[in-house]
Amino acid sequence: MNSLHVKKGDEVMVISGRDKGKKGKVLEVSPKEGKIIVEGRNIVTKHVKPKKAGQLGGIVKAEGAFYACKVMPVCPKCDKPTRVGSEIKKDEKIRVCKKCGAEL
Repeated sequence: MNSLHVKKGDEVMVISGRDKGKKGKVLEVSPKEGKIIVEGRNIVTKHVKPKKAGQLGGIVKAEGAFYACKVMPVCPKCDKPTRVGSEIKKDEKIRVCKKCGAEL
């Protein structure tokens, strides 16, 4: 099983692409593909057909998935993008900020 450096609910900053420098919250994580979906980032247009009679189709804007390597978690304490380290406290493995040591 593949593991990623970000988890659902993390605040991240995009470090490359058209949304570079923008922050958002992780909505979905797909470790098998190595992709994530971030709230309000990588907006794509989808052409949707009506599923049932009476339902409207049309062009819908939605968040698209992109590779997790294009984002860095934002530390809640120092409010900067950071790499993720790990420490063991009370027999639990926790994620920590590499810059200030705060728990993520």
